[in-house]
Amino acid sequence: MSQERYSILLAPNPSMMTGPGTNTLLLSGSEGAIVIDPGDPDQKHLERIVREGQVRGGIRHILITHGHPDHVGGAAELRERIGVPISAFSRAGVPLADHEIPDGATFDLGDTTLRAIHTPGHRFDHLCFWLEREGVLFAGDVVAGTGTVVIIPPEGHMGVYLQTLKRLQQLPIARIVPAHGPVIEDPQAKLSDYIAHRLERERQIIDALNQFGHPATLIGLVRLVYTDTDPKLYAMAARSLEAHLIKLQEEGRAQVDAQQHWSLLPSR
Repeated sequence: MSQERYSILLAPNPSMMTGPGTNTLLLSGSEGAIVIDPGDPDQKHLERIVREGQVRGGIRHILITHGHPDHVGGAAELRERIGVPISAFSRAGVPLADHEIPDGATFDLGDTTLRAIHTPGHRFDHLCFWLEREGVLFAGDVVAGTGTVVIIPPEGHMGVYLQTLKRLQQLPIARIVPAHGPVIEDPQAKLSDYIAHRLERERQIIDALNQFGHPATLIGLVRLVYTDTDPKLYAMAARSLEAHLIKLQEEGRAQVDAQQHWSLLPSR
């Protein structure tokens, strides 16, 4: 596949959560360009998007993978500048969207098709965009170029996220372009690693609950499970650990009491 089909413009929004920043994407089509995730309202970033879009025949559409600020941050101003619509899975997730995109919707790029795939888990409204002929998946926050993705309830759901990863395994993906970090050239290995990581973390949480022998708090579990994590990050780790516990609860394997103490249920 020619790399000229798309370009990656790194938004100037690096942080603990975004890594080096958000990868804003521009795709060429027969009738102009599509922008995915204009993640920051920085003026120079928006000017770069517009210039790159002009090289590709002018921007005709803005697509959003999901409603987190580092993905939608520059969308409203970009729309105002160039007068094109914003589309997302739902206005519940992206209130400024002009149009909602159902699972499986396609965008004609001339010699190829861009397909929207509803991929909840990281967030309820998450979309990936699948460049079908070339086998390129623009994955948003389903996976990252380095490290893992945070799942934070209630917008995030661990069980649904694992289902999403397994669904993506069924696609003939040649390359994953994540919203954060470098391009992933071995997509099946990455997806398998992500699933294995989550299942291993679940096993660690079950072991920690067994070690306590009595109902445990989230922070108590974090100290046992995230032994290699900076204590400054414990609050974030606790949210991810809670997502695992909610999955276990929904599966009838764990319970939480009125004091928010967690324990395992007897095996059936």
